[in-house]
Amino acid sequence: MSTTPAVLVLEDGRAFRGRAYGAVGETFGEAVFSTGMTGYQETLTDPSYHRQVVVMTAPHIGNTGVNDEDPESRRIWVAGYVVRDPARTPSNWRSVRSLDEELAAQGVVGISGIDTRALTRHLRERGAMRAGVFSGPALGDHATLLERVRSSPQMAGANLAAEVATTEPYVVPALGRKRFTVAAVDLGIKGMTPRRMAERGIEVHVLPVTATLEEVYASDPDGVFFSNGPGDPAAADHPTALMRGVLERSTPLFGICFGNQVFGRALGFGTFKLKYGHRGINQPVKDLATGKVEVTAHNHGFAVDAPVGEPSPTPFGRAEVSHVCLNDGVVEGLRLLDRPAFSVQYHPEAAAGPHDAAYLFDRFAALMEDRRA
Repeated sequence: MSTTPAVLVLEDGRAFRGRAYGAVGETFGEAVFSTGMTGYQETLTDPSYHRQVVVMTAPHIGNTGVNDEDPESRRIWVAGYVVRDPARTPSNWRSVRSLDEELAAQGVVGISGIDTRALTRHLRERGAMRAGVFSGPALGDHATLLERVRSSPQMAGANLAAEVATTEPYVVPALGRKRFTVAAVDLGIKGMTPRRMAERGIEVHVLPVTATLEEVYASDPDGVFFSNGPGDPAAADHPTALMRGVLERSTPLFGICFGNQVFGRALGFGTFKLKYGHRGINQPVKDLATGKVEVTAHNHGFAVDAPVGEPSPTPFGRAEVSHVCLNDGVVEGLRLLDRPAFSVQYHPEAAAGPHDAAYLFDRFAALMEDRRA
């Protein structure tokens, strides 16, 4: 275990001292907390966490080490990592190296040995905020470190999808008999998402966030998908315009997470920043059409500002809120009543997390089947 001193400094001046975990140095980002007790490898490699310092509320992290099967993308995306009691020796039949070794190898600066319960309570009361993690030679006096944190970029207004998305299109083939072709706009897509579609006989053409409408339709898709991703949806003007082009053609459309927020903007709704967001694999969501409650995986700091209840008029017909979070009433899903389009704010691919929402991929396939018929 590292004995190198480290400190986490929040932009409101509060500091937490501990030990370096992973790489030694300094990093900056938005401090947020994740409530998942498992699935830390999927969290670390989720592009939606780009430029965020992730605080794990579960005290024991790293118990199962790191393997080469579970990453959701090509690298770790979190800006920094905060844990209380890291595992001294990982134990799992798939483990090939320890978590701290992986963090160090990828240059991710972290801190351990701090009271993550106190930090989480602070973020819940004060809201997500900028933070810096400093260790080794990067340590300095508090006033200097605080000034550096306060001069770092804010998440509000950040347009980050292009920094994490693919720059070249690629294809994920259908498993077994091919049923449909889907054009997936990569806003920060997780690897499990096209895999879940491939399991349903869908050939997925993953496109860069900069794709044009002509490029989206070059594969003659049966449906179009907009993925999760990082940043402020209010800054995502190109994906919003692109989605409006898809809606005008009435092509079956499915969006998740950031794609849900873009969907909201495309319909004419606003978006806003949540106080501390939803992050973890245990968020209760209610389907307003069926009354069913699902336990779902979340990672979002922004939400759609749409009225719950009666349908709202939009340029593409009537829209309604389809799902809400039972913890705080936040909009967790939208759907059009006059065109084949819907979205959810959470992760139906559930890596890691519960599988309650996996049926949404079947719903997308049903829309494409109906459109074809």
